[in-house]
Amino acid sequence: MAKESKRQLQISEVIRRNFSIVLQQEGGYIYGTEALVTVTTVKVTPDLSLAKIYLSVYNTEDKEAIILLLEEEYARLKQALASRIKKQTRRIPNFSMYLDDTLDEMYKLNHVFDNLNKEKKSEEE
Repeated sequence: MAKESKRQLQISEVIRRNFSIVLQQEGGYIYGTEALVTVTTVKVTPDLSLAKIYLSVYNTEDKEAIILLLEEEYARLKQALASRIKKQTRRIPNFSMYLDDTLDEMYKLNHVFDNLNKEKKSEEE
């Protein structure tokens, strides 16, 4: 994959920061106050027309359900994002939201390693 241009990186960061604020303001109405959703990464296509927004979801078992609720409110979220970034970009990119489960995988691996270390210590004793 080609290296992202400086402009792509700038727009990605603008979207990441502002979509985080949109989620703080609108999230409670969409998925309630229990779940915690954070924007981890944003990737923008070279023509700046599409963005992939990666989200981490905490405090809930059904992470996919949160993403689906957000997708149902796409128009509302895009409007809120557009009102925040319209001065920084000519066109408001369409976006799609994806679950970023990197941290979940890291916790699972840590748990596995902890168990292996416990087993090793008990065998040594």
